[in-house]
Amino acid sequence: MQQIHKRIHNGADILRLVEEDAWMMGILETARTLQLPDWWVCAGFVRSKIWDVQHGFPERTPLADIDVIYYDPGDLREETEKCHEAELQKLHPGLPWSLKNQARMHTVNNLPPYSSAADGMSKFPETATALGLSLTAAGQLILAAPHGAADAIDLVLRPAPYFAARPQLLPVYEKRIRSKNWQRIWSGLRILPAEPPKYT
Repeated sequence: MQQIHKRIHNGADILRLVEEDAWMMGILETARTLQLPDWWVCAGFVRSKIWDVQHGFPERTPLADIDVIYYDPGDLREETEKCHEAELQKLHPGLPWSLKNQARMHTVNNLPPYSSAADGMSKFPETATALGLSLTAAGQLILAAPHGAADAIDLVLRPAPYFAARPQLLPVYEKRIRSKNWQRIWSGLRILPAEPPKYT
């Protein structure tokens, strides 16, 4: 089993490490040039960085996709997303760009409409994937973590609350965990059951 280094302890550590990563900052700068509303580079782009650092990997694990999301209820056409994707390919070719308007994705997932890009992120299957990075107009790096960053930092895989509260969705999560087989790369990952609902 790989030794766990735990260099990341909180969101501030995530931001600091990304700011020191010229490749990641270049991806974010490229995404910012599109000036999309409520945009984020999310999912594996953030999660894999955290897992790589916690495992002490000297090189980054290649990404299957670079997921860019945004929220524009004024234009729900899939072809618009493809046009933006093509722009990203021109600006930074050779990368696996994937771009989705979260104002449209609820229809794909057969869910009620999302209210923002972060709301769409909160409907990702597992908590550790519900993370996004963006740059403000002033160039400040910001982190979105609808369920917090603790599970990604602690190398925990568990269903997001939306999935955990709906038994019909849990098989989707379970199939995804099996097919991704992330533990093959990051052996320190632990698969845990959903947290019990919090009552206030």
